[in-house]
Amino acid sequence: MRLNRSIRNRGRRNKKALIDLDITSLLDILVIMLVFLLKSYNSTGIILNVPKDITLPTSNSQDVNTTGVVVQVSPKTIWVDDEVVLDKDNPQGRAYDYGGRRIIPLFNELVRKKNLVKQVTKVTPEAKKFSGVVNLIVDKSIKYSEVKKVLFTAAEAGYKSYKFVVLGEEN
Repeated sequence: MRLNRSIRNRGRRNKKALIDLDITSLLDILVIMLVFLLKSYNSTGIILNVPKDITLPTSNSQDVNTTGVVVQVSPKTIWVDDEVVLDKDNPQGRAYDYGGRRIIPLFNELVRKKNLVKQVTKVTPEAKKFSGVVNLIVDKSIKYSEVKKVLFTAAEAGYKSYKFVVLGEEN
């Protein structure tokens, strides 16, 4: 008799109650993460390294930068694509010509970059053509006369479009 009861009740004893799982809070977290990722997403794919001693000016502009050569100017140094071109504390040879209007090391590096892009487009037809765009990262303490020299040098090297990189303000 005892055996019959245990066999009869065995199926009922092993069944466990279903647990209700509330996923509302999980969905809230997922929505918050989605909004955060969409807000911080950079659709241009352009990554710019800003040296420590450059303080960018701010802007309300919503335009994005295009691909091109990156020229970074601080009070003491000039870089082209993260390579030091001119260290004003330790200049190597003559730094200026055309009456002090053109920066020689910057000009030489920009011409080298332009020729490199043109060689790549000759060899690989699918490669991007020379755009003639310079993305300028200029410290906000730089005087306009220095910026004018950089622009003149870039124009002489064959770069006709300029994009100034600034720090955007949040709305």
